[in-house]
Amino acid sequence: MVETLKAKELPERRACQVLGVSRSSFRYVARPEDPMNQVVLEEIGKIAQRQRRYGTPRITWALERIGLWVNHKRVERLYRQAGLQLPRRRPRKKRVPVEWRRPHPALGANEVWTMDFVHDLTWHGGKIKFLTVLDEGCRECLEIRAEKRMGSREVLETLDELMNEHGAPKYIRTDNGPEFVAHELRNWLEEKGVQVLYIEPGSPWQNGFIESFNGKFRDECLNQEVFLSKAEAQVVVDWWRQVYNWERPHSSLDGKTPMEAKLEKLGLN
Repeated sequence: MVETLKAKELPERRACQVLGVSRSSFRYVARPEDPMNQVVLEEIGKIAQRQRRYGTPRITWALERIGLWVNHKRVERLYRQAGLQLPRRRPRKKRVPVEWRRPHPALGANEVWTMDFVHDLTWHGGKIKFLTVLDEGCRECLEIRAEKRMGSREVLETLDELMNEHGAPKYIRTDNGPEFVAHELRNWLEEKGVQVLYIEPGSPWQNGFIESFNGKFRDECLNQEVFLSKAEAQVVVDWWRQVYNWERPHSSLDGKTPMEAKLEKLGLN
């Protein structure tokens, strides 16, 4: 219509003004498709196929790690184009007292460990109990142990193996579950010189690092797999733990993996 008015000797500025059209929009010429988009789209597909719960920020970091420095807006556009959007979840309301402060925050790696349990079922309905242990300083997942039943004895055995491998931390943060408050475990930790930081009952935000990790563990691993047995579950979660520690970019670590953050905190990177 602007061209029609221009053909009748009306100035372009006036024609756009009459029709309510921006002159920059009228003069816009579409650019040819960047051939790099196809390369990026293929890599996004590979990442999304391997890590089905990754969103665009984590995919952008993953692309950077393989040498593709792409603007996050392009990644978002190609991600939508491929139909890979994840369904939005309504966040639950959380009540965190403003005055609360986490006691003994981790300032470095291997200072504060945190642990908790996650429960799941096999294909046949059998119960599996996972003990997850996390290093708060660098977010490294130290262990995920799968058992049909697990008490304080199994927790003690797991911590003993981890301390032999990594050394003893200063603190271990956990809830007040019966497996964690058992006298045998508490006495053993006291002998090791490890102080246990028990959170207040009904206050999961006080153990937020492990709660956040367990949410990712369930979303990215447990909800994506079907286990036929406890042994199969152990193999799968061991693989996922390695991917989490060595490959998965972490938002609170500025896109670094937990192992990169650990080496940096230890001055080895």
